[in-house]
Amino acid sequence: MTGSTTRLVAIIGTPIAQVKSPDNFNRHFAAAGEDRVMIPVDLKPEQVADFVRAVRGWENLDGFVVTIPHKSAVAELIDELTLRARFLGAANVVCRHPDGRLSGDMTDGEGFVRAARAHGFTAAAKSVLLVGAGAAGRAIGHALADQGASEIFISDMHQAAAEMLAARLTEAFPGLAISAGDIPERAFDLVVNASPCGMGQADPLPVPQSIIDLMPAAGLAADVITSPEQTPFLTLAAKRGLKIQLGREMAKAQLFALGAAMGVMEAAVDAE
Repeated sequence: MTGSTTRLVAIIGTPIAQVKSPDNFNRHFAAAGEDRVMIPVDLKPEQVADFVRAVRGWENLDGFVVTIPHKSAVAELIDELTLRARFLGAANVVCRHPDGRLSGDMTDGEGFVRAARAHGFTAAAKSVLLVGAGAAGRAIGHALADQGASEIFISDMHQAAAEMLAARLTEAFPGLAISAGDIPERAFDLVVNASPCGMGQADPLPVPQSIIDLMPAAGLAADVITSPEQTPFLTLAAKRGLKIQLGREMAKAQLFALGAAMGVMEAAVDAE
């Protein structure tokens, strides 16, 4: 039961119906016997600033998780960011301190590499095709570069976004081959869809069928989309016998990081 003493955390985004975090967090809180719940908030982009202002004085709210499309906007509105969140210009988890100060981190990349590791895949010395240079794509690209990928090729419907991410990653990881543009017709060890392509039934594939066909047998096809659970892209990759990584796997793999950020964000920011 939720009562007047219940501590709250929120998750904001739009559309919010697809997100699984409230179910996962609330099951954890119930199993642990915590008087705490996560509430989903379907928030229009033009109201994000108002929400952040309200959070500063929301005494029984400990923080909030951020999903599409608000990660970049939130990063500009809060007080402190970890180094990686500052580099990425995005935050997907915010801790509210007793004085109303707000601290943020970006854990999408960490969740992605943990989920890939569970499939026996590591990016070290591997070639990567990353489709989507939004907040999630930026976080995943940064995490894969940090893991030692040999090459990252970035594609986005907004060419400038892909080129900007490539330039920033090249600056941060000068020894890594990073480029952007139209998807080249060749094999990649890891193909990641970090774009919205696949959320709608009429959506095109994020990559041509030929790219799936060219992937090596030990390759991994991954998607960040959580609804539908298995996108057409992943279905085609599975038919080829490739390992696939669902969006919910990335989301679940970062639950620990989201929870930790709610409670120890101040220490993390101070340490950096």
